[in-house]
Amino acid sequence: MPGATPPADNAAAAPSAAPESPGLAPGEPDSHTSSASLAVDGEPPGRIALGIAYRGQSYHGWQSQPDGKTVQDALERALAEFVGLPRGEIVATVCAGRTDAGVHALNQVVHFDAPVVREEFSWVRGTNRYLPEDIAVQWARTVEPDFHARNGARGRRYAFLVRESAVRPAIEAGLCGWVFKSLDMDAMRQAARALIGEHDFSSFRSSQCQALSPVKELRSIDIARIGDYWRFDFEASAFLHHMVRNIMGALIAIGSGSQPAGFMAELLALRNRELAPPTFPAAGLYFLGPRYDPHLGLPQRTSAHDWLPSAPPELARPDEAYPFVSGPAPKQ
Repeated sequence: MPGATPPADNAAAAPSAAPESPGLAPGEPDSHTSSASLAVDGEPPGRIALGIAYRGQSYHGWQSQPDGKTVQDALERALAEFVGLPRGEIVATVCAGRTDAGVHALNQVVHFDAPVVREEFSWVRGTNRYLPEDIAVQWARTVEPDFHARNGARGRRYAFLVRESAVRPAIEAGLCGWVFKSLDMDAMRQAARALIGEHDFSSFRSSQCQALSPVKELRSIDIARIGDYWRFDFEASAFLHHMVRNIMGALIAIGSGSQPAGFMAELLALRNRELAPPTFPAAGLYFLGPRYDPHLGLPQRTSAHDWLPSAPPELARPDEAYPFVSGPAPKQ
């Protein structure tokens, strides 16, 4: 696995300016962080929240596995190295939403109980020094001892990027899904409306799902088209295992004309996964991040959010009962 190369040590470098916002000091080199220089006398270690961005192609998902080839394993090893724990020990983390193999994240939030005291920006720079190039801490915040990244989340957001073209992706392989049939915006919008609200989503639940209940509140589905790309945004109270990918499988079947728009409501009512279309591949699925109570002051987005294509704001339709976004069709 390729790792990020730390910059050369520069003892003559002047101290960096004060950070513009808590959690990150712009321009400060990774090599400036050290266990000796960043300890704060007299302050007990506390709970830290981090925002993480990663490309999921090289990993077996978020959750730790015996082979160590997961995002959680890479992060916990990096944290342990940064704080100087003995080899074999880790800094245990809890995430807001576990992602599958091949799924990316723009603002995955984790918390951990720090074994040492560090400045907030040092958790960013120092941890990134030990992470591979496709995982990076975006921000850090000191939080209350009872903050919980998963249980404290009030909602979660995902986006699916799909390319519609006659040939498969190359440059963006693994970063977007692919369909070669034309998709019908109106049919998909009509179908998606049936899912908004609180429902039993058993028809869109993986057989390996460990959730106690299949009932979730799906708050919005936004659909945009930007050139040859489709973007589907989902927000819910929480998601079942494979729920977004299974909904995408049904939306693509409807959009391509394989099923009528009314099929979605029928499928939802049947509560039977075996009657649904196949699960859509993971390529192109992004965990945008969780939502927390505003008073916590945790970032809702990172710079990586600007990397995903989105429809111009003037094409939004605020008069819709449920806000779907439609972009222009590509030129023929």
